[in-house]
Amino acid sequence: MILEPWQWALGLLCACMNGVAKTGVPGLGILVVPLMLYVIVDPTMSPGVVLPLLCLADLFAVLYYRRHAQWNRVLTLVPWVAVGLGFGMIGLWAVHRYQISDVLLTKAIGVIVLVMIVMQVIRKWKSGDTAPPTAASPLKAALFGIATGFATCIANAAGPVMNLYLLSMALPKSEFMGTGAWFFCVINLVKIPLFVYQDRITAETLWIDLWLAPAVIAGAFIGRWLFTRIPQALFEKIIIGLAFVATIALFLR
Repeated sequence: MILEPWQWALGLLCACMNGVAKTGVPGLGILVVPLMLYVIVDPTMSPGVVLPLLCLADLFAVLYYRRHAQWNRVLTLVPWVAVGLGFGMIGLWAVHRYQISDVLLTKAIGVIVLVMIVMQVIRKWKSGDTAPPTAASPLKAALFGIATGFATCIANAAGPVMNLYLLSMALPKSEFMGTGAWFFCVINLVKIPLFVYQDRITAETLWIDLWLAPAVIAGAFIGRWLFTRIPQALFEKIIIGLAFVATIALFLR
């Protein structure tokens, strides 16, 4: 796989954005999904390049926010995420078996994220800025869990879904980051053998990752610096704004 200099430059930018997203600006990483298609033009191989970079960024996020995780917010999602991963595997099989465009799957994710944005905006409008942290209902856990598993399997695009789930519970930003950090670290590590089995992660993609890894580390430090300077209210607005941008990106893919 031979990349042009501009593709390497864009790949380094994407790797840095992953690091920033994991440690300081949740949601920024979703922009990597469409941008990496210019670096790795094969839509089935691009997620295979991105996944190890995400795992590296996850390690920094867990290191920074490991003491702030709210496990009770995540454990209810786990079985439903497994169901979503199963649906995602079926979707990928259908794409290859029946020559269906994977664009349809990414647009479906876009629709899901858009609906969740509307739900979050309505919830925020009704509760105001003083809403206390809340627990997720079984129905909400099921819907968000399945959507998260499906999106992460199809296109490494679970970030907006999970971010909106955590945001809907009005968590302080440190707890938001810590809970998301552990969740995505586990989920992304679980996906690695699946991607290897599907030949989406190969020796060639790992070689590219090796060159992009320093940019992830730099981004992790930048993200941590930004996180300490972003107020809670702005933090929440950034998440919603980037989720909306992600929806547009998925529709335009």
